[in-house]
Amino acid sequence: MAENTGALKGLRVVELGQLLAGPFCGQLLGDMGADVIKVEPPGAGDPFRVWGMGDEKVVWEVLARNKKSVSCNLRVPEGQTLVRRLIATADVLVENFKPGTLEKWGLGPDVLHAENPRLIIARMSGYGQDGPYSDRAGFGGIGEAMGGWRYIVGDPDRPPARMGVSIGDTLCATYGTMGVLAALHHREKTGQGQVVDTALYEAVLQVMEGLVPEYDRNGFIRERSGSILPGIAPSNVYQCSDGVYMIGANNDQIFKRLAKAMGRPELGDDPRYSTHLARGERQTELDELINAWTRTLTIDQVDALMIEHSIPAGRVYRARDMLADPHFAARQAIIEVETERYGKLKMQNAFPKLSASPSGVRSPAPSVVGQHNAEIYGQLLGMSAAELDGLKAAGVI
Repeated sequence: MAENTGALKGLRVVELGQLLAGPFCGQLLGDMGADVIKVEPPGAGDPFRVWGMGDEKVVWEVLARNKKSVSCNLRVPEGQTLVRRLIATADVLVENFKPGTLEKWGLGPDVLHAENPRLIIARMSGYGQDGPYSDRAGFGGIGEAMGGWRYIVGDPDRPPARMGVSIGDTLCATYGTMGVLAALHHREKTGQGQVVDTALYEAVLQVMEGLVPEYDRNGFIRERSGSILPGIAPSNVYQCSDGVYMIGANNDQIFKRLAKAMGRPELGDDPRYSTHLARGERQTELDELINAWTRTLTIDQVDALMIEHSIPAGRVYRARDMLADPHFAARQAIIEVETERYGKLKMQNAFPKLSASPSGVRSPAPSVVGQHNAEIYGQLLGMSAAELDGLKAAGVI
């Protein structure tokens, strides 16, 4: 393991969740230095071990880095008793089961806080821990739909689209992490733990900008608009002779610089385009004008002009472009990790960057379910080898 320099060093997290929202919260906390103990069902473990694109399922290597795996069958009383002992030693519990599941297992907040009043319990679910929908099953995509995301994504003449990643889950996990950090500050002042209740649909709702007040005040309903934001121009992906390129010149002074870069400085003072409102009214016309210009140039040529004239712009990257980019390399945005199953594997680095207590990847994802049973149950809980053998034989671990 690499040295732990993270801000959360010494903090113990028990992660009971599966798939993405809970485990991504655990990943974020682990990247920041927390000691994360992931509890998996005996046997196959977390389903995310076999998810991902391509022949080799490597997404687990990112999601489970900086974690230790123990196995425990939470559906039997012996497993529930065992994990209660583990949680009693923890600072934070992360879970993303359907509301009521922990309570059914005798692991509700009232029980856990009676044994460990300083415990912070981060609960991630589709609809939250209360309300008329709380007992419904919920996945990230449903949260994206109810939170307003899906309706506004895609082209206007087609049904709602989705992003190519599970943004609802990761937003929920990110807000869950924020809640944990706030709760830690509260605990430092009061000594009290608490519950962090994060719903998928509410996490999505948080990033919907003016969607609700625009309707409340103006009766305005945002619609799908493809690659643009209506009224924000020019800001689009434009076709070059050898691919596409993103330009964001939706500011009066920046547009003047773009007009100069295009060799048409008069456009910057043209009343049809010189103001934010005017450009918004002629958005399609302006995009066609810029597109006609970019089509005559290569991406490299347009990129050089944007840099020369200080215009926000950039290439539309795929993974191979990121791996070849010198800025990504200089900032160590992508690192190489020695994994147990695949050898050296490139992945995104820990983020955000902290100057005094940097986050990082200290250890690879556990390759085997229950890989750290002896270490955690034996050393931390003081259980004997015979006890562990008995639990394994009974299917508890």
